[in-house]
Amino acid sequence: MRRRPGIGGLQTAANARDQYRLLGENVAKIRTDLMKEQLATFRSQLEDFARKHKNDIRKNPAFRSQFHEMCAKVGVDPLASNKGFWAELLGIGDFYYEIGVQIVEICLATRAQNGGLINLQELCSLLRQKRKGSREAVSEDDCLRAISKLKVLGSGFEVISVGKKKLVRSVPTELNKDHNEIIELAQGQGFVTVDELERRLSWTSGRAIDALETLLKEGFAMIDDGHRDGKRRYWFPCVSSISSLGGNDT
Repeated sequence: MRRRPGIGGLQTAANARDQYRLLGENVAKIRTDLMKEQLATFRSQLEDFARKHKNDIRKNPAFRSQFHEMCAKVGVDPLASNKGFWAELLGIGDFYYEIGVQIVEICLATRAQNGGLINLQELCSLLRQKRKGSREAVSEDDCLRAISKLKVLGSGFEVISVGKKKLVRSVPTELNKDHNEIIELAQGQGFVTVDELERRLSWTSGRAIDALETLLKEGFAMIDDGHRDGKRRYWFPCVSSISSLGGNDT
C-alpha cells in the first residue's frame, strides 16, 4: 500500500510551487523591463532620425511612408495630435490636417457627379492639381492616412475596396454585396446593363433592376439611353471618366 505524503511533504511541495511562481514572475518582469528599455531606445533613435531627415520626410512621399512604418513598429503615431514633439519637429499633423480639409472639399465638389463615391486614384490626382505649387508632394499613402483621420467626423468618410480598385466614400450610405458586385463588373467598361448582370452574375431581371435603382437613387450611377441597340447603360463615375459617357454608340 502506497504511503500518502505527510504534512512536511505537502509544505515542501507548496513552498516549491511558490518559488516557481515567484521565479516566473521575476522572469516576466525582467522581459517586460527589457522590452520597455528597447522601445525607449528605439524611440530615441527614431527622434534622432527624424531630426536628421526632417526635410526628406516633409518633401518625399515615399520616404514619408517608410517613416510612418518605422513609427508604427515602435508604437509611435505622429498624427495622434497636432501638439507635442512630432508636430513641432515635423509639422506632420498640420500637413495631414490640410490634406484632409482639401479632400473634404474635393468630395463635396464632385458629389453631384459621383454621388459621394470616388476612385482613390482620381481623388489623389484632383488633390495634386489643387495643391499645385505646394512644396510637399502627396502620395496615395498620404491620402489614405488623411482619410483615416476624417473618420472622427462621423460623416461616412471611408476607403472601401471593390474588385481591384479602392474607392473613397464620403456619404454614410452602406453598399451591400449586390452593389459591390455591380461596381466591380462596371470597372471593365465603366458601365453595366441589366442584360449583362443577368448573364454574367446569373441574376434575375428583378434583382438586377432593384440593385441598380438603389445605386441610381443614391447618386452612384447615371443613366445613358442614347444607343442604337436600345439597351440602357448604367454608368458609374467612380470607375469611369465622365467624359466617356455616351461616347461609345455600340
